[in-house]
Amino acid sequence: MSMPEDNLYDKHLTRAISEINELCRELTHCESCAHGRAVPVIGSGHPLADIFLIKFRTLPSESSEGVAFYGRSGEAVMKGCQKLGIDSLILYGTDVIKCANVPEEEALQRCAPYLMRELMIVQPKLVVIMGERALAAINSLEFPLAQTLEPKIGEIQPFTPTMEALVTPEIDNSLSDQRRKTEFWKAFRVLGDWYESLPPY
Repeated sequence: MSMPEDNLYDKHLTRAISEINELCRELTHCESCAHGRAVPVIGSGHPLADIFLIKFRTLPSESSEGVAFYGRSGEAVMKGCQKLGIDSLILYGTDVIKCANVPEEEALQRCAPYLMRELMIVQPKLVVIMGERALAAINSLEFPLAQTLEPKIGEIQPFTPTMEALVTPEIDNSLSDQRRKTEFWKAFRVLGDWYESLPPY
């Protein structure tokens, strides 16, 4: 006898919550890098989100709270999603580099397994990759069945058999420059068309 869809989803959600909580526990006690007093930043959002947001570096505002997308970039994304009619409850956001005060090369190598696990737990429908450095990090993951993503700003492209990807400019550098901000939102708006095309639940 097959399990009803609601029960199956609840089972997946319970497992995802458990796995995300375990990953967060490991991350908050991570001593892989010489990050001093920096607080490792954990991902935030729904553990089975349809949309997975990735930016490259942790900012001081995020590090002070220990949560990805805390502060200006997170507020901008939330406002942008509201304008596009996207439910914030289907979002999950994280950083490639989890600590603010770690040399980049060291952090990329040691943070990559955490990012890989986040993607495998959440299993989103769409991965929004913010900036060339975040894109390079994703392409270096060797994620199962993944295609190499191209730096095609504002275009939906296949990532795995069950995930697509959208590359945008880097958000943190875009918010203080009008030209860059325009370029970011032009690419990000593609997310609205993608969301509208989803079949109803």
